[in-house]
Amino acid sequence: MSVSIENLTKTIVKFSEARDWKQFHNPKDLAISLSIEASELLECFQWKDNNQINELLSGDYRESVEEEIADVGNYLLLLCNELGIDLSEIIEKKLIKNGIKYPVDKCKGNANKYNEL
Repeated sequence: MSVSIENLTKTIVKFSEARDWKQFHNPKDLAISLSIEASELLECFQWKDNNQINELLSGDYRESVEEEIADVGNYLLLLCNELGIDLSEIIEKKLIKNGIKYPVDKCKGNANKYNEL
């Protein structure tokens, strides 16, 4: 099931409004919540090597990771909505900038930052 970012945002906002949570959804608090949820996502991977992660993700643990990713996505979409930012548009703009900063011929297979290429 694929839903557009715009429709997903409307659903999340409607969910929030039904619970009278808009009062808590200012940019500062949404950014803080986004950071907290991203940290909880990181915690899912803390102290695990790639083999352990792959093993965990093939089982019931995957649902925990998916829920943390969903929380990150929810807060990101709420923040974009609050700030009047079109997420699709800014991602496309950033990809263009990154394409200039990280040309394929200089960075393919290379993890260095653009100023170290």
